[in-house]
Formats: sequence, structure tokens, C-alpha cells
Amino acid sequence: MLPRSILAFALLLISVVPATPTDSSNESTGAPTFLYTEAKTYDPLAWQHGGERFASGAHIFVREGNSDHSLAPEFAATADPAVSFDAQKVLFSGKRQSNDPWQIWEITLEDKQVRRVTTGNEDCIRPFYLPDDRMVYARKLDGHFIIETVDLFSGKTLPLTYISSNAIPSDVLRDGRVLFESGFPLGTDGPPEIYTVYSDGSGIESYRCDHGVARHGGRQASSGDIIFVTDHGFARFTSAWAQQIAITSPKGEFVGDVAETSAGDWIFAWRRNVSSPFQLVRWKPGVREVEPIVVRSDVNLIQPTVLAQRTVPNHHPSGLHDWPNANLLCLNAYTSKSQFAAGSIQSVRLYTRDSDGGPRPLGTAPVEHDGSFFVHVPNDQPLQIELLDASGKTLKRESGFFWMRRGEQRVCVGCHAGPETSPENAVPMVLLKSTTPADMTGSSAQSAGGH
Repeated sequence: MLPRSILAFALLLISVVPATPTDSSNESTGAPTFLYTEAKTYDPLAWQHGGERFASGAHIFVREGNSDHSLAPEFAATADPAVSFDAQKVLFSGKRQSNDPWQIWEITLEDKQVRRVTTGNEDCIRPFYLPDDRMVYARKLDGHFIIETVDLFSGKTLPLTYISSNAIPSDVLRDGRVLFESGFPLGTDGPPEIYTVYSDGSGIESYRCDHGVARHGGRQASSGDIIFVTDHGFARFTSAWAQQIAITSPKGEFVGDVAETSAGDWIFAWRRNVSSPFQLVRWKPGVREVEPIVVRSDVNLIQPTVLAQRTVPNHHPSGLHDWPNANLLCLNAYTSKSQFAAGSIQSVRLYTRDSDGGPRPLGTAPVEHDGSFFVHVPNDQPLQIELLDASGKTLKRESGFFWMRRGEQRVCVGCHAGPETSPENAVPMVLLKSTTPADMTGSSAQSAGGH
């Protein structure tokens, strides 16, 4: 349903104040003011196993015209710049001292005042602004990254992901959803895939269902398309298609984080081959060649972020109810990418995970002749669906896991039906029999919204 010499290292981390870059070869004028990250080494998918993306440190620079200056020179390391909607502040991941954990900080560009946003001894990385003075970021917990939101003033946090595999945000969409990356199938350590979730943790889904290739570095363009990186270059999701569309890209390697200028140009990190460091280039989609705008001979230049005002995303009013657990209504399990003989689906079994990470059955419920079922499930933990025939044989079982938030009511068109499928205009048979969902929580208590 729902990828991837001790002494030298110590000396690099001791350098608290980075030198301003001096190699200005192959630079061009005309680019907007933007921020970028400089890193000696960079592993863009290290997060998939809870690893360090910047093993030799990193530093954010601001480029204005042909000059560069450090965003926060007093820090031992900085990365992941994210500009506020009014372009007055910047969130970033930072380390005051080289042996500190990564934490999220905010700097005011006018007076250079810096404040710490997150607390704790765990790494916190990859922040993005949300509406209503909140942000979303990834926190390392028990060895893997989960996604959280935090109120920038009260400090109140809310987890958004409830699986034991790694996940990090990559953008906040204009409709208010959080675009994030995790392994496929969800809940595993498979190749990276792109998902969305609302800012209250509800409505988790894969952005598209044509899985099979590694997809990461997703960002939303002004057109509304999601631009991301695959093994074969850039690709996009667009509302008109139910699968990814390849973008004819320049030859070379990309790491995502496309920054779009007001003129429609793209700024991104690119290198000709693995023996070269990443440089920042400007590219007009459809043109064969890239135009280098910032190049260094011995470091990678990544994570470009244009310093400009932008529209505040839609506020997402939470649809969660104040009752325990959650309700899931499937309208028709036969509406699926898999083929099932008419009348073959007799029941549905749900699983969660035990303390060792193995599957633990929660129970079974009948599936009506029209393929509908209605179940009451535990909240904020991994869930997996299995469809069974009359003899109890498995017809189809999810490869990964999803979750539902406390008080969430979710309606699915079918089982892995795809985002292009709309429901039939009919009342599901399961609701004609009863509006009380089958209890899969291991308790006789029912949700107040299940009656």
C-alpha cells in the first residue's frame, strides 16, 4: 500500500568557524539570492538507516550576487536551510559544538538573532515551516527517524509517523499536507518512496501507487507538480496522471531539493559523474545543458533554497475526534489493482506489530458481497490488512504497514485502488447492516463515532 580515519574526522569537526568559500570559477550572475549547504562528504540517503548525511560536517552559506557569507558562522555545523513564508527567518539543523547532536534552530536574518527550537539529546534534522507558527522536522528516536511537528512558541510536539522504519520530511505542500520520504513498502527499510500525511498525522498515503523505482528529494513546483529524483534523473507527479512522468534531464547525477526561481528556472545540485563533487547549477526545463552558478573543486554544494517570500500553505483543520482508537470503512475491496473473482473475498484480517517487530493479528471481520467492511482499529501503531477467502486462505496481504490516528475516521475506495479511482454512488452493504464497526482493538469498547 503503501528506500535505503578517525584523526581526520576529528580535525574536521574541531573547525567551528568555516572559512568563506574563495573558489569563484564557473560562477554566473543573475541568480536570485539563495542559501545552500557546503559539505565535504554527503550521503543523501543515510537517513534510511538512521545514519549521518554529513560525516565531515556541513555549513550553510548565503549567496548574494557573486559573494557568499556564512549564515551562522559561530556554529560547528549547519545544514537543511528552510526559509519562512515572509523570508525574514530561516530554520536550520545545527550543532553549536562538533560533538553536539543535531538540533533545530531559527535565525532572524535582519539582526542575526539565533534561538534553539528543539531540545533533547537526539538528532533533529530537516525542518520546514508550517502555517500557524509551527514546523515539521525529523527526530531520531530509538535509532530511527520519526517525523514530528512542534509549536514554535509553546514547544509542544506531535508525532506524525507511527512506524518503526525511518522517515523524513521533504516539503510542505500548498494544500497543507506534509510530503515525506520513507522506505517502500511503508514500515520497511526498502527503497525510498514518497508519501503524504496531514499535519495531525492522519490520512497517511503514498503519493502514487506505481512503485518499483527509488524516489526521493521531492519538492512541489509552482505548477503544483511534485519534482523528485529517481535513478534515471528527474521525474514528476502531476494531477493528470496516476503514475510518475519522466523529465528529460541533463546527463549526470542529481540529489533533489530543486529550488525554483521566479523566472521558472531550477537551481539544484548536480555532478557529471561520481568522481566529481556536486555543484549548483541553473537549468531551464527542456534545455539540454545546465549552467553552473556556484562551483567548488573540493566540496559538495547542495540544498539550494531561494530567499524569497511565498504563499502560506493552507491551514489543515484537524478532523480527529475525541474518542479512543479509529474507524476504517472500505467501500469495495474488489476495487483494486489486484484481480479477485466475484464473491471470493469473505473476510478481512488486521495485524499490528509485536515488541520484536513481528506481525501480531488483531482479529477478523466479514466482508460483504459488495466488498465493503467497517472496522474499529487501535490508534497510533502499525496496521496491515489481509484479505481472506471462505477457507481462510490469503488472497492478498499488504507488504507494508500504515497507521490511523486517535479519533480518525477514514474511508477507502478499495484496497490499493490508486488515487485516480473514485467511489461508486452507492451505500455500502456493511452500513446497511450496522453502523457499528467490528472491533479489532482487543477490547469490547467501541468508538463513540461507531454507532
